[in-house]
Amino acid sequence: MLVKVLSGVLPVVQTVFSADGLIDALGTERELNWVLDQGVNGLTTGMVSEVLRLTEAERHQLSEIVIGVASARDALSVISCGAESTLTAVAHAQHAEKQGASAVMAIPPISVGLSDAAVHDYFAAIGDATSIVLIAQDASGYIGRPLSIEVQVELLNRFGDRIYFKPEAAPIGPRLSQLRDASGGGARAFEGSGGAALVDSFRRGVVGTMPGAEVCWAIQRMWVALNEGDWDTAYGISGPLNTLISHQTSIDSYVAVEKYLLMKQGVIRSSVSRGPSGYHLDPETEQELDRLYESLCASAMLTT
Repeated sequence: MLVKVLSGVLPVVQTVFSADGLIDALGTERELNWVLDQGVNGLTTGMVSEVLRLTEAERHQLSEIVIGVASARDALSVISCGAESTLTAVAHAQHAEKQGASAVMAIPPISVGLSDAAVHDYFAAIGDATSIVLIAQDASGYIGRPLSIEVQVELLNRFGDRIYFKPEAAPIGPRLSQLRDASGGGARAFEGSGGAALVDSFRRGVVGTMPGAEVCWAIQRMWVALNEGDWDTAYGISGPLNTLISHQTSIDSYVAVEKYLLMKQGVIRSSVSRGPSGYHLDPETEQELDRLYESLCASAMLTT
C-alpha cells in the first residue's frame, strides 16, 4: 500500500449531537464539508471530538462519516484509535484502515501509568497491525507525563515514513527541537497546541498542525503566511488566536468554546455535548469569545 504523506492543516472536528444525545450524522457531515471548504488539507478525529465518550459502535460510525466525506473531497482523513487496551486500539485502527483512512492517531492509555517499554509496545502493536500512517500523540495533559524522546526515536527507527508525532508536552518548542535533533531531522511532527505554538513550531520544522475546527480558516491563513514568509500576517493572527485558546484549558472547555463558535458561524445547529461535563460557558465568556472572534477575523483579513 502507498503510504500517504501528511502535511498542512488537519483540523480535529467536533461531533455533532442531536437533542436526544445521539450522533447527528447529517449535521456532522455539514460541519466536515464546511471545514474542507476553508482550504485545509483534511479532517481529524481526536479528544475534542469526544471520542472517549462515544460507544464503540459510535466511534466506528464517526470514523465512517469522516472518512466518507474526506474521500469524496479527495482530502486526508486521520482517525483517533487510542484506547485503554491495546486490543481495542488495534481494532479501531484496523477498522479505520479498512474504511479507507489516510492515517490513525493514538494516545496512550490514560488510566494506567506505563513504562517507556510498555508505551513503545502499545504504539508498536498498532503500527504492526496496520499498513497506514500512525501518529503517536503525546497527550501528556491526560496521561501525566510526556512521551519520551527515546520512545519516539525507537518508533521512528521501527516504522520510518509510516510514523508521525504530535508532541503536546511543555515546553513544546524545545521538545520539538530535541526530537528533531535526536532523530537527525527525520521525525515528522504536527503542532499540537491548537495553533497557539504554530509560529515557533514552524521555525522548528513541523509539517503541519492539528487545531480545532472552529477557526480553522484563520489557522489555514496563518499556515499559508508562514510558508510564504509573511511573518507579519502570521504574528497578527497568532495574537488573538492565543488569547482565544487561553479560554480552553480542558477537554470540556475546548468542546464548549469550539461548538459555541461553530454555532455562531452557522456551521452547526446544536451545541449539545456528550456528558457528563464539568464546564459551561457563562454570558461574559461568550461576550469575550465574540470579541476575540471579530479580532481574529480582522487579523486574518476575512469578513464575518
